[in-house]
Amino acid sequence: MSEKFIERMIKFYLPLFIFLFFLLFPFYWMFITAFKSDAELYNLKLNPFFIHEPTFKNILMLFKATLFNRWMFNTFFVAILATILSLSASLLAAYAIQRVRFRGSGPIGISIFFGYLVPPTILFIPLATIIFQLKIWDSLWSLVLIYPTFLIPFCTWLLMGYFKSIPKEMEECAMIDGASRLRVFWQIVVPLALPGILSAGIFAFTLSWNEYLYALTFISTTTLKTAPVGLITELVRGDVYHWGPLMTGALLASVPVALVYSFFVEHYVAGMTGALKE
Repeated sequence: MSEKFIERMIKFYLPLFIFLFFLLFPFYWMFITAFKSDAELYNLKLNPFFIHEPTFKNILMLFKATLFNRWMFNTFFVAILATILSLSASLLAAYAIQRVRFRGSGPIGISIFFGYLVPPTILFIPLATIIFQLKIWDSLWSLVLIYPTFLIPFCTWLLMGYFKSIPKEMEECAMIDGASRLRVFWQIVVPLALPGILSAGIFAFTLSWNEYLYALTFISTTTLKTAPVGLITELVRGDVYHWGPLMTGALLASVPVALVYSFFVEHYVAGMTGALKE
């Protein structure tokens, strides 16, 4: 083998293999645990990295003994609505700050991003007060209204960076030809900013899908729980952990997010590049 090939193996393929191993190993562990019986899981004499006697009891228990299908529907409902609401507000805010350039737009843009850095535990008490006053406690609508509090700041910051990469001359030419600011926004800016919008949408959907603290706090009814909360609260009973159904549910709950990334990964990378290159 040539020295160039060996150098490429050491500098590129070896780090890539190590990265993929640490990235994919949790999914492999969830997969094999989903098809193991409790006796095999706790048998230390067996090789833990392989399935010796596969079983489907964990899958049957997840779908028959729990409300996993309902939890997945609740998670989709909350994640999709929160993402749409956050993207709508972030698009308008980012465009106004980056293009209209009103007095104080710069500090406002920075302060919006700082809002993302506030820990959720600090916001819990004021948000709980608002939820009580709106009388939507123990309702999925409480999560739909709460999630944008941490989604909008980051999405706005991301879209501001992407709008900055779009030539301003294109908008000015359209307005000289008689187009209104709103028409320029919808027919020129939004199509050009589609990669950035998709990357912000993926980010918002992922955070909404995996959010745990607010979903655990504001939802108590079993039928209204999201998948991350339902799996933990219903399959961990006292000091008994139902590892098989837990890993099965975690694996199935990660599939929608993986599909979203696989379909839009090129747009996601393009959006992040456009947002960060300046």
